Amino acid sequence: MKNLSQILIIDDEANNREALSMLLTHAGYEVESADSGEKALEIMKKTPFEIVITDLFLPGVSGIDILKKVKEDSPYTNVILITGNASAETAVEAMKEGAFDYITKPFNIEKLKVLVAKALEKSQLVAENLYLRQQLRGKYKFENIIGNSNAIQQVFSRMERIVNTDSTILILGESGTGKELVARAIHFNGARKEKSFIAINCGAIPAELLESELFGHVRGSFTGAVSDKPGKFEVANYGTIFLDEIGTMPMHLQMKLLRVLQEQEVERVGSSKKIKLNVRVISATNANLEDQVKKGQFREDLYYRLNVIPILLPPLRDRQEDIPLLARHFLQKTCREMKRSLMSLSPAAMQALENYEWPGNVREMENVIERTVALTDGDIIEKRDLPQHIGGGEDSGSSMAFQPPPIPEEGVNMVMFIEGIERGMIREALVMGKGVKAKAAALLGINRTTLVEKMKRLDLETPAISGKKTGRR
Repeated sequence: MKNLSQILIIDDEANNREALSMLLTHAGYEVESADSGEKALEIMKKTPFEIVITDLFLPGVSGIDILKKVKEDSPYTNVILITGNASAETAVEAMKEGAFDYITKPFNIEKLKVLVAKALEKSQLVAENLYLRQQLRGKYKFENIIGNSNAIQQVFSRMERIVNTDSTILILGESGTGKELVARAIHFNGARKEKSFIAINCGAIPAELLESELFGHVRGSFTGAVSDKPGKFEVANYGTIFLDEIGTMPMHLQMKLLRVLQEQEVERVGSSKKIKLNVRVISATNANLEDQVKKGQFREDLYYRLNVIPILLPPLRDRQEDIPLLARHFLQKTCREMKRSLMSLSPAAMQALENYEWPGNVREMENVIERTVALTDGDIIEKRDLPQHIGGGEDSGSSMAFQPPPIPEEGVNMVMFIEGIERGMIREALVMGKGVKAKAAALLGINRTTLVEKMKRLDLETPAISGKKTGRR
């Protein structure tokens, strides 16, 4: 965020104006002043401020007029009003119009300092949030969903038609096709873009906890509910909630979700109080919901409520002409993140990528490119640098058969057994990658962030590697 002239003081009484300016300058703030509302408006056209302190009663343009103009033009600027008439009506009107607070004459210097510090903190927080939202909108622009094929262009066309509606959307497609990316692009390009986007994977949360996560709970509603907690629907109010893997939702929660969608209100677990909602719902699944409806595994009425506008994302094998575009996109992205000079793919390597079936779709391609960049020393990726199941030869990775040990009669703790395997593989990959997490993740065929999360969960530390330190860890 650019460095701002932080405070503008507006007061037609010279003594008050000069005293405030001196006080706040000595406190370390950058201060400008104006003796009228008209002059202040001219200054604000040229210079942004984080805080405006204005007398409420000014000749001509009043303090309330200044407040309204600031709220219209600069959402991160906070306004503190000064008044000699501490009437309740004045305070209520000022707060309704968006004033941060007000202070009465003669004002308490220490109280004013505290008020300015709080207002400045809030202004900076709002400005940072606006900046982050702008970054998110850039990240999830339609053009960041890569592809020129007819199949993906049809998706773009439908997204453009529905982006400014509030219709419920069901995104269908295989795992790894980019369903959440599409959901975020719809949200951040629509009318709700300034509000929250809340994503929840219904298949990743145990059924007994999913109800609380979605709808919230009140204190004492179940063991461990030590305080009231809003659910994801409440948190997403006036924004968008994305329900991923909706096909895994238990039947009893499907009924409650249907009621939420019909009534646009929610009840927390353990409460009978109804909370009104205004939420756009986007759901996604890689399952065939029509088949699940026929088998009695998914409610038919909920299916039709969710499937108002369907978007079908094609698998990568059905849009092969997009493979070169995607490969170059992920190559640029990975090189930038790993702080490497831009690499290129040889014609043979590109041909191998185009010939591969991509069962894991776009997500698999991103992982393959990240792994290949991490393990390739030169600036050109050859066919031999690609994973063996893509570049040729026997695959030592995904197709390698794993023979588990026989299960003893007394049984086995599968969770601990799998954690033990993970620990050993991660330690070995870190040693082979000389402690560089990006290389270790590439050896394991996972993202670096996934590796870091697994290391935290398993309480693993990067092993000490003797010799010169290497790159990004």
